[in-house]
Amino acid sequence: MRPDVILAHSTPVVAALQQESGAVPIVFVTVSDPIGSGFIPSLARPGGNLTGVMMFEVGITGKWLALLKQIAPNLKRAAFIANPKTTVFDYFLRSASAIAPSLNIKLVPSHEMAADIERAIVAFAGEPGGGLILPPDSTTIGHRDLIIELAARHRLPAVYTTSYFVAAGGLMSYGIDQVDTFRLAAS
Repeated sequence: MRPDVILAHSTPVVAALQQESGAVPIVFVTVSDPIGSGFIPSLARPGGNLTGVMMFEVGITGKWLALLKQIAPNLKRAAFIANPKTTVFDYFLRSASAIAPSLNIKLVPSHEMAADIERAIVAFAGEPGGGLILPPDSTTIGHRDLIIELAARHRLPAVYTTSYFVAAGGLMSYGIDQVDTFRLAAS
């Protein structure tokens, strides 16, 4: 039996479903860059059989960096921790790179993070004046407890995108309520 509508969560899932279902409507949630991912031609007119709700518009990186600077005024460097093999990495990195200099922050992308997240954070923590920015990424969510433990051990202030990190002991998050996003998409 074919579904009337598919509710899809995450960029990889939507990409797989897009390949498999030509006519079944797909409503996506937690896709950061639906245009860059090739799912829709525009936000105003998605066209085709895909539509959905964006969790984070790229400009939010400025707020994450500003909050990090506000809680750690002596901050000079921010590690950008996400999997560089995902669409999310480049999507948010471009914006963060443009905004960081205006806040006197040197952005340090974690290109090697996919290989060893612990080594990347420990190496970054070797110099003073650092903090962490974690854009939405399934890799970082999968290593949530390790990241929180390393941030605390190395005294790195961190801004997370979901409250899941704060509920597990992370310092702070700034983003949307995911439960509301799913409810909105389902309706």
